[in-house]
Amino acid sequence: MSTEPKRTVAAVETTFDVLEALKEEDGMRLTELAGKLDMAKSTVHRYLQTLLADRYVVKEGDTYRVSLRFLDLGEHARNRDECYRMAKQKVAELAEETDERAQFIVEEHGQAVYVHRKAGSHAVQTDPGIGKRIDLHATSAGKAIISEWSDAKIREFADTWGLPSHTDETITDVDELLAAAEATRERGYAVNRGENIDGLRAIGVAVCGPDGQPIGALSVSGPTNRMKGEWFEQDLPDMLLGFTNEMELNLRYS
Repeated sequence: MSTEPKRTVAAVETTFDVLEALKEEDGMRLTELAGKLDMAKSTVHRYLQTLLADRYVVKEGDTYRVSLRFLDLGEHARNRDECYRMAKQKVAELAEETDERAQFIVEEHGQAVYVHRKAGSHAVQTDPGIGKRIDLHATSAGKAIISEWSDAKIREFADTWGLPSHTDETITDVDELLAAAEATRERGYAVNRGENIDGLRAIGVAVCGPDGQPIGALSVSGPTNRMKGEWFEQDLPDMLLGFTNEMELNLRYS
């Protein structure tokens, strides 16, 4: 995966390295954290004391953990757009009507981010949690967003972020991705046939704002043995298209 030239502040990068390590390990002691980051204990201690003072880290005995202050930041990010707020109810309704897992994702920094998700009564426990990032090209919701882009932008996306493989079904060729985008435009929805997780299928539809640009996408996912036939080919796509059309109308005239 190619990356853009960095113009960053080293201290800020280190701060986030500390936080990511604490999150990954679900809390660490000073010595453990310094070892993981390959940094001097005294340096790591200064970062931790700053984060403690600003309440972004808590200390429980000798263990440092990420604080709940990030919950406030996350909720702010999740509710900053009217479409994000509107999608929460639609995701809940989709999960109830389909009994499967419904989600709303947005594109950020070349990846799909889960903003809302809801499990129906028969949903399988496969999707990552809120805020987790996955590859756009390997998901139905992500491919629905990609289909709203120009071919030139799709090529730029593939060049910048790559098309890593997750299963034998994952699209890893840009021309194949372009063909999938064109098929999505023609039928109005994107299909994931085990491209992210073996045995899991999904239908995704982009949600566009009044300017015609994609804001995010709704999708419903489930196991292959249930996601097939008329339900998968017609009923579920029609349902998702109806939900997204309603959202787009509400956004346009709210």
